[in-house]
Amino acid sequence: MKLKQVIQRLNSPEAEIESLQERRYWLQCTLAWTYQPIYRTDGRLMAIEILTIVTHPDNPGQRIPPDRYFAEVAVRQRIDVVKAQLAVLQQKQAFFEHHQVLASVNVDGPTLLAMRQDKALMATIDSLSWLRLELVEHISLPVDSSFASFCEFGPLWLDDFGTGMANFSALSEVRYDYIKVARDLFVMLRKTPEGRNLFTLLIQLMNRYCQGVIVEGVETLEEWHDVQQSPAFAAQGYFLSRPVPMATLDDVVMQISPEWMVQQSA
Repeated sequence: MKLKQVIQRLNSPEAEIESLQERRYWLQCTLAWTYQPIYRTDGRLMAIEILTIVTHPDNPGQRIPPDRYFAEVAVRQRIDVVKAQLAVLQQKQAFFEHHQVLASVNVDGPTLLAMRQDKALMATIDSLSWLRLELVEHISLPVDSSFASFCEFGPLWLDDFGTGMANFSALSEVRYDYIKVARDLFVMLRKTPEGRNLFTLLIQLMNRYCQGVIVEGVETLEEWHDVQQSPAFAAQGYFLSRPVPMATLDDVVMQISPEWMVQQSA
């Protein structure tokens, strides 16, 4: 009886109106772009990751978590976001080419697969040699597919290793260019001497599957030194830089100096 009532509720006009209102809410959201630098362990700028700020006109002062937004909108809207981010990055093409710096754009698995149907978008991606697509979740390849079907996107990065589906099963299926270690895993392993040793061994193992490991969420000078002393290739996080507006890209610190680090930790 209860199940029948639930089904009736789902099929009722009130439920349909509520669903439409919720869908309209997410479509009304306003998006803006920031970036966060990624630095090699020697202090040189390696790349920037473009990030999304989501707000709603009803409360423009309150930010909505981007993960929540992307979970609520359809794939076609997520593709539109990728296109908008690429347009912003293309305006800074001279910067990336002159400084030989990369730019990463987050994309989830279903969106990545759907993007292959957009020839104009694929042509744009192919033309930007400094662009990297960063998978925010692991893709389980279809039975009738192979890694060759993803080569058209160029070198791929894997985000948030150590959380959700981003684990060693991901590394066995796709050869990633760079792999990002989630802050939660980094912090957990730093708590004990055994964990620190395991962190080093983990990165050494991951290096066999990629060009290098990027540690996410570095928030203190001590954490930055730990990354520098590890086999990791690069890091990003609030200690190195908080997300800043894309308009400031030309002013980004290209090389972290000891004096700069002292200022950051003061």
